[in-house]
Amino acid sequence: MPALRLILGDQLSTQLASLRDADPKADTILMCEVREEATYVRHHKKKIALLFSAMRHFAKALRAQGFTVRYVPLTDPDNTHSFEGEVKRALQANAYDRLVLTHPGEVRVLQMMQAWREALEIDVEIREDDRFLCPLNDFAQWAEGRKELRMEFFYREMRKRHDILMDSGKPVGGKWNYDQDNRKPPKDGLTIPPPTRFEPDEITQEVLSLVADEFGDHFGTLEPFAYAVTAEQAQTVLSEFIEHRLPKFGDFQDAMISGEPWMFHAHISFYLNCGLLSPDTCIADAIKAYERGHAPLNAVEGFVRQILGWREFVRGLYWLKMPDYAQQNALGADRPLPWFYWDGKTEMNCLRQCIHETRDHAYAHHIQRLMVLGNFALLAGLDPREVNEWYLIVYADAYEWVELPNVTGMVLYADGGVLASKPYAAGGSYINKMSDYCQDCRYDVKEKTGKTACPFNYLYWDFLARHQETLGNNPRLGMVYRTWERFDADHKQAVRASAQAFFQRLEASEV
Repeated sequence: MPALRLILGDQLSTQLASLRDADPKADTILMCEVREEATYVRHHKKKIALLFSAMRHFAKALRAQGFTVRYVPLTDPDNTHSFEGEVKRALQANAYDRLVLTHPGEVRVLQMMQAWREALEIDVEIREDDRFLCPLNDFAQWAEGRKELRMEFFYREMRKRHDILMDSGKPVGGKWNYDQDNRKPPKDGLTIPPPTRFEPDEITQEVLSLVADEFGDHFGTLEPFAYAVTAEQAQTVLSEFIEHRLPKFGDFQDAMISGEPWMFHAHISFYLNCGLLSPDTCIADAIKAYERGHAPLNAVEGFVRQILGWREFVRGLYWLKMPDYAQQNALGADRPLPWFYWDGKTEMNCLRQCIHETRDHAYAHHIQRLMVLGNFALLAGLDPREVNEWYLIVYADAYEWVELPNVTGMVLYADGGVLASKPYAAGGSYINKMSDYCQDCRYDVKEKTGKTACPFNYLYWDFLARHQETLGNNPRLGMVYRTWERFDADHKQAVRASAQAFFQRLEASEV
């Protein structure tokens, strides 16, 4: 009997576990555009367009290989607009002895799949997603018994296991981590290569019209649209990153420049997270660039660490801690998400720059997400549920397995230190050092309190004061709290008064 094989929109890889033994002559591959998945949060228009176009191109490629693909477009009049509904329709249309799936990226979808055996009365086989480099059972074994789960130690184990950047059992260059070399601020005269762009073909143009019609009220700008939508195009993006950006990626990966959203970053997370690129290919190509002398070790190691270390670590943590992890709020944050996260109407130039770029590209690089947008959310005590939803909505590379640990654990410290050893909090001086944003801001980054002072300055100290009982014993914050204690009473009062006045303006929706 043939098998029905469901492929999700973030599983667009011919190396997918559920495709590995597929019989083109007997099996059917099911792919479907369902409204439920496009709207369970109101995803950025560019994200929906990227996935629908990539799905249609992937279905076309599978058909060219001889597979039978049952593809349900959004506008199919019989579309039930849910995964379960479309699986049920496919089972009614033909006889299958089993439903073959690859482990999904969200607990919500896994729970749905696990119920199908009984609900649909068919044998359901859920295979491990071995596109990742650390099986979930291996991560759980690594985590067992550890008081702290730290990415750095996990990353070292992964380097050893996969023999990546290793030399006779030791790290190439003598150090595991070159992060200290990767924090250079932007400098005058820096030439930044333009991003790789593709003209929309007929399939993509049809999808853009569809998204404009069906999801026109969602967040974000839809056009111009120039992203890769096939594996071949995604490989081109990777190759051009390695050729033109990787040599300076390490030095300037934390830098931010007005009007330069792409910097020296790879822009491949879109494609890694939906399956058009594989992590082992990305790592291998970067290492080849180092071995031929094209890119320095600090750049290549930093790139490898993001994929082999951080990406694998947050996925493992997500599946280890969910579903309870989604409810974490260790700092008791409850302030509603401000209006300007959607419209960008704020006089804080750093936030305005990052929000506008997010709106236009469904993208912002990791320092913009962490140290500008996330830093404000942390210092202002924004509700973790609302912040998580925002990040999941606005970025085209966001899926819950990668978004939730990054936001709950690293951005907001809402897990109380499960992921990060301290909150990633900073005042305006950090943003001023790593960007040119402060030059065109109406606030003065050098002023510490008062109406014209950079809000990050007094919000930083107010945050620490508010949470001193919780964070005061953190060894990584000891020096910071000693500095706070040395401030005189008048300065402390000015900090609190400035923060209180700011929050009142925020609650009144003043620009």
